[in-house]
Amino acid sequence: MRDIDLKTLRLFVAVCDHRNIARAAQEAHIEPSAISKRIAQLESDLGVPLLSRSRRGVEPTGAGSALLEHARSILFTIERIESDVAAFGGGLRGRVSICASASAIAEALLDDIATFMREPGNANIRVDVEERLSSDLVRQLREGAASVGVCWDNVNLQGLQHIPYRRDQLALAVHPDHPLAHEPVLSFDQTLQYEHVGLLPTTAVHTMLQRAAASAGKTLSYRVIVSSFDAALRVVAAGLGISVIPVEVAETYRPVLGIKVIRLADDWAERRFVVCFRSLESLQPAAQRLVKYLAGRV
Repeated sequence: MRDIDLKTLRLFVAVCDHRNIARAAQEAHIEPSAISKRIAQLESDLGVPLLSRSRRGVEPTGAGSALLEHARSILFTIERIESDVAAFGGGLRGRVSICASASAIAEALLDDIATFMREPGNANIRVDVEERLSSDLVRQLREGAASVGVCWDNVNLQGLQHIPYRRDQLALAVHPDHPLAHEPVLSFDQTLQYEHVGLLPTTAVHTMLQRAAASAGKTLSYRVIVSSFDAALRVVAAGLGISVIPVEVAETYRPVLGIKVIRLADDWAERRFVVCFRSLESLQPAAQRLVKYLAGRV
C-alpha cells in the first residue's frame, strides 16, 4: 500500500465533518473533483469503500469511521508536534479551535479572546470560534472533533474536564408599554401569563425555561420563535412579546431599541459558564495557555 499523505487525511476528515464533499472543498479552497479523486485513490489503496454517497451527502462507512478515528489522532499529533517545536523558536505559536454556545459568544467570550490575542506573548496564536449547541459541543469534544468548548455548566459534562469561567444573569426584556415594564424585579412565574419570544427548541435556554414553567405548574406560551438574542430583542422592541435574555446582552441593546430590562429573582437565573476539554495535558500549548487565561476571567 502507498503511504497516506496528510493532506488526503485532512480532506477526508473535512468531508466526514461536513457530510458533504462540496462544502469541504469550499473550506479547503480546492475543486470538489480533486477531493473525490484523492478519496477514490485512498479507497483503492486500502481496498475498501470509505464513504457512502447519497443525494443528501456522504456518510463514512464502517471502514471510513475506523479511518476517521485514526486520522483525527494522527492530525492531532502532527499539530502538537508543530506547536511544541515552534514554542522553542521565539514565542508560542499555534491555532486554537473553540466551540462555544450562543450565550457565551453573545456575552464576554469574544472580548476575552480579543484581549488574550492582543498580549505580546500571544501574537502568533490564532483562534477560531464556532457557534454550537451545548449538546453538540460536548459531543464533539468527546469525539475529538473539537479541543476546547465554552458552555453553561448545566449540560452533561461526563468524561470531560472543565474549569469555571464567567457567570451571567438572566433578565426579562419588555417593551416600555408592557404591563410588566415598571416592575423593578420579577420572578419567572409572574411572566407566564404573557406571550414570550423564545429561542429554538434545540437551545439550552429553551429547555431551561420549559422546565422552570413546568416546576411552576404552568405552561410557557411562545408567540414568536427566533434563532438569536438579537432577533428576540428586536421582536420585543416591536411589542410582540417578552423575552428572557442575558442581562449583558439586553443592556447592550437597551439604549438602541428602547426596551426595558428587568432582573429575574429566580435562583436558576444566575448561571455559570465553564471551559471544557478532554484533558488539559492533551491540549496543544497554545490551547493550554488560552484555557488558563479564560479560567482567570471569573
